[in-house]
Amino acid sequence: MDIFRLKKDFHKLIDDINNEQLLLEFYSLIRKRIASRDGKLWKSLTKEELEELNLAFEESENPDNLIRQEDILRK
Repeated sequence: MDIFRLKKDFHKLIDDINNEQLLLEFYSLIRKRIASRDGKLWKSLTKEELEELNLAFEESENPDNLIRQEDILRK
């Protein structure tokens, strides 16, 4: 499969998903893979930025800390 076809199929797959949680999981997975691929962004962060990012990630694991997309869009 060539890269054009792969991208096209991947876009179609994403477009067909109507489950927000599943989309968020795919998004998170892909972002992590891209970020870990070369690590440039991660390596450029200060110690304070890394701590803040890790804290934000930990807090995002608690559903009580999350805001529904509909609420964000309304604001």
